[in-house]
Amino acid sequence: MKFSPRTLRALVIALVVVGLLALSLGGYLTPLTRLSTQPVLAVQAWLARAYAGIRAYLNAPKDVNTLRAENQQLKAEVSRLQTEVVTLQQQLAEAELLSALLDFARAHPQNEYKAAQVIGRDPSPFLHYIIINRGSDDGLRVGMPVVSAEGLVGHITAVIPNAARVQLITDTDSAVDVVVQPTHTNAVLVGSLTGELSLDMVALDAKIKPGDLVLTSGLGGRYPPNILAGQVVSVRKLSYALFQEAAVQPVVDFRRLQIVLVIVNFRPVDVTPLTRPQGGTP
Repeated sequence: MKFSPRTLRALVIALVVVGLLALSLGGYLTPLTRLSTQPVLAVQAWLARAYAGIRAYLNAPKDVNTLRAENQQLKAEVSRLQTEVVTLQQQLAEAELLSALLDFARAHPQNEYKAAQVIGRDPSPFLHYIIINRGSDDGLRVGMPVVSAEGLVGHITAVIPNAARVQLITDTDSAVDVVVQPTHTNAVLVGSLTGELSLDMVALDAKIKPGDLVLTSGLGGRYPPNILAGQVVSVRKLSYALFQEAAVQPVVDFRRLQIVLVIVNFRPVDVTPLTRPQGGTP
């Protein structure tokens, strides 16, 4: 049987194809396939890297501008949140202060109060007075006692329609009649040039000690009784002195005062003329 050249060529090609398929299915051509495709894969990888680099380069200005805009937005958001945090902290501190003032008012229900904000302070190194934002238009009068959530602050010494000056108990001219508890010892709480408090006119036989509380006694007519003023920190007794001396730590931090209460239903009485000896200078 004789085949034509064309038929013979077709048969050869078919046999070659069948043989390659058989070799491929048998795994004999895998090394050859891998070897032949490596150059192609390397070229494709290089083209992919080149394309990615060119794309990144072309998009870089846009990405930088986007990042800058996002950075500015984040900074603005952080600034806003920080402002909110500070505001919330201030509101919390004010709420705690108002709550403490309310507790003080509840503990002394016999008094009527008017709250006032501290708007000015003594510019000297030693704080002896403050300015509050309430005045005669609010019913304030000279002599009215002033307290805080902690205790005694002082009394009003000058008033204008919308403000008043409060002399602190640390002032050199301040003298408060007090009682030391628990011994019920009467004394006078006086201020000083340096702002320190001390007890004067303490009897030698009085048994006071550090830790004793100092409260207003109501004597002298200037302050109502039972307002906490301070605590004894040290006692000094000299053999040749007529009275004991005691240093007192005030319960009020005068440099941190923000809001105070004015006792508006208390009318101070000046008993000085009654305590002068007869025939004294008027």
